[in-house]
Order: sequence, then structure tokens, then C-alpha cells
Amino acid sequence: MSDRISTLKLFCRVARTGSFTAAGQETGLSQPSVSRLISNLEKELGAALFVRSTHAVKLTEAGADYLERLDPILAALEEANHLARGTGDIKGHLRIGAATSFAVREVIPRLPAFQAQHPELRIDLALTDSRQDLIGEAIDVALRFGQMPDSTMTAKKIVESPRLVAASPAYLERAGMPKTPGDLAQHQIILGPSSTGTAGWTFQKNGKTTSVRVESNLLITVNEGTTAAALAGMGVISSSLIGCRAEIESGRLVRLLPDWTIGTVEVHAVLAAGRDAKASSRAFVEYLAASFREDSSR
Repeated sequence: MSDRISTLKLFCRVARTGSFTAAGQETGLSQPSVSRLISNLEKELGAALFVRSTHAVKLTEAGADYLERLDPILAALEEANHLARGTGDIKGHLRIGAATSFAVREVIPRLPAFQAQHPELRIDLALTDSRQDLIGEAIDVALRFGQMPDSTMTAKKIVESPRLVAASPAYLERAGMPKTPGDLAQHQIILGPSSTGTAGWTFQKNGKTTSVRVESNLLITVNEGTTAAALAGMGVISSSLIGCRAEIESGRLVRLLPDWTIGTVEVHAVLAAGRDAKASSRAFVEYLAASFREDSSR
């Protein structure tokens, strides 16, 4: 039975890494051994799970369907083992997907305490500024910005951060300090992924709403890039506070129009396995939410 489970876990590792060699390195097996075990599994199932090439292995349609159905089963087994041990120890592998900037600024600094609580848990951070396919990339927990659409997946709000507009002191000395949202029309604007494709920025104050049409000759596809451009004195950005907290607190960026609000940004933890999420996924989500709550209470 344990050999069978090990083979199924190995299949998931090959699917995740796209490589027999990489999966073998993670599990202590040679590439030929991995290939043989997967071939035996395919013969037993009577279906090809992977398309092999000289550069990589990719899931077939049957393989992708098998992975989608297998992940929650293995997660449930891990949860059963966890409960049976009764020790509170969480082991195994946890794969977390997140935007690079958010992970570097907010997630990684919080990881040491979480790993200290669960020293036998192996964490795999998959960082990208593009939207991840949770099933196809075998992501256990994805940290996503914005409102969550209706989905079969389970999402928990981790933190809500105010949006703001900001610029560097050097830029403001050169271009002047905007006193109203309308003044921004005369300023250089830096647009990032959260603001491209919008007609303008909408501000509110004392029940009054005003929108400012923004145009830019500098478009950047990652939020960290917009912050760097603002630090370089290239113009005004719209960002969440968590996207430029350190720069605001140090004075390297100045928050503009502080009497006006420009909405908030929500960060959700999305569990690919929903209610069947494994213990490590649920523990990480609860830990991260509690960590942000603790910060906000200070």
C-alpha cells in the first residue's frame, strides 16, 4: 500500500516539476527509476499520463484529469495521518503561489515563525506576477489580489489594504504638490498592472466622488516596477499601501492627497482543494491571516 501511495505522490511531483529528473532529485530516485514507476502506473491504468519529449514531460488530458482528482485524495490521506498522529506536527509539502512583490515584501518575512512551528514541513514558493493555474501548477494555496469571482475553490480574505497615490520628494520638488485630485491631470503618471485598462482614478472625500482621467507614457507590467519608477522620480503611482509601505514610512515616497480615499485592495488565500485542503494549507492560511491581524492592531 505504501509503495502505491509513494508512486501516486511521485506522479504528482513529476506533474508539478515537468521532469522525471527533477522529481527523482526531490525523492531520492534516479531518473530511470522514476520513468519506470510512472510507466508501470500508466500500464496499470491503461492510459498515458504524460507526453514525453527530449526537453520535458507534459500532462496528457487524462493525466491532468487524474491529477485533479488525485490531489484532494492525497490531501485527505495526509490529513488522516495528521489526525491519527495526534501530535499537532504538520509534515509533507506545501506549495504556495504568490505575486513576487507581495511575497518578497509581506510573505517571506513572516515565514520563519511559521516554519519554526512546523519544522518538518517543506515549503515551495512559486512566485510570478501572472495568474497561476492552481490545478495545472499543483498550487496548494494561492495569494490573489482583488475581489474573488464565484468559484468552486475556497477563498479566505487575508488582509485589506488602502490604495493611495504617491511620488518621490525629488519629483514633487520639480513638479509641485497636487492639492486636489484634478491636479493629477497635470502630472506625469506611472501606470502598473492594477491601473492599466482603467479610464481613470476615482477619489472620495466626505461623500463626494471625483474621477480623474489618467494617461501615461510609462506602463509597467509588475507593481514592484512602478514603485521603483516612482523612487526614480519618474512620476505619480497608484498603489496599495502594502505595495510601498517601507518607502512611505522611510520618506522615500510621499503619500499624496491624504484627505482623499481611492478604495482598498483585498488579498485572498485561495485553496485549490476547497474544503478538502490539507492541514498544512489551512494552517498556513490561518497563520498568515493572524499575522496581518496582529500587525493591524499595533
